[in-house]
Amino acid sequence: MNFLYKTTFGRIILKIFVINRFTTKIGGFFLSTRISSLWIKRFIKKHNINMNEYEKKKYKSFNDFFTRNIDLKYRPMSNNIDDLISPCDSKLSVYKITNDLKLNIKNSTYTLNELVNNEYDLSSYKDGYALVFRLCTDNYHHYYFIDDGNIVKSNEIKGKFYTVRPIADGLNVFSKNNRIYSVLSTKNIGEFLYIEVGATMVGKIVNRNITSFKRGEEKGYFKFGGSTIILLIQNNKIELNKNISLENETDVKCLETIGKIKN
Repeated sequence: MNFLYKTTFGRIILKIFVINRFTTKIGGFFLSTRISSLWIKRFIKKHNINMNEYEKKKYKSFNDFFTRNIDLKYRPMSNNIDDLISPCDSKLSVYKITNDLKLNIKNSTYTLNELVNNEYDLSSYKDGYALVFRLCTDNYHHYYFIDDGNIVKSNEIKGKFYTVRPIADGLNVFSKNNRIYSVLSTKNIGEFLYIEVGATMVGKIVNRNITSFKRGEEKGYFKFGGSTIILLIQNNKIELNKNISLENETDVKCLETIGKIKN
């Protein structure tokens, strides 16, 4: 990774092979083969993953393992509809939305308009919050809806698959990665944006084909690769827990209460 991202020749190879969508598909194909399952035990040991939380099964491939289902008794959800829940296991960073906000993530900066490819008017989100959930490769990679509602609009933005690991510092990761943004109309939070970002070596985003949903219902999952969920929420809609500070990462679990919804 250092060679690919930190040397001139390495970056040339990266552009020819890693970023090429055909090569990415080859990588995805391999990770779905039986031989890739040989990687699973070493991966579990390296990342100290507690497999007791997950379904008991024999995984047919590494991607079968990577997209494993968790026993949701290990991710209990509050039944109080005023509780704001996390959509996924991740490291959460929070930013106040201003006209000139640039998300400073891993020494790179991104405007909100770049995230949606300048396709959606974000003016109503001023003074609200941008919640950035950074999933690590050892996390549970399914993500969930945080309120009851409907999908008003959903659009995929084709991009390049760059890694979200620290070695990619200085690259404009989010604006170059494949991503899907959805405009949600919900019962308690109102309108907000839900953005999924894929990354190197597949990083495929798999969303369920639905238009209405319930709080705590699965929205989709990521196949192998780094990935990020970003929620853009309007002003005066939520209040975050005191342990979650602006611009500092906080470890959160899927469906965990991270704040309150203001009604």
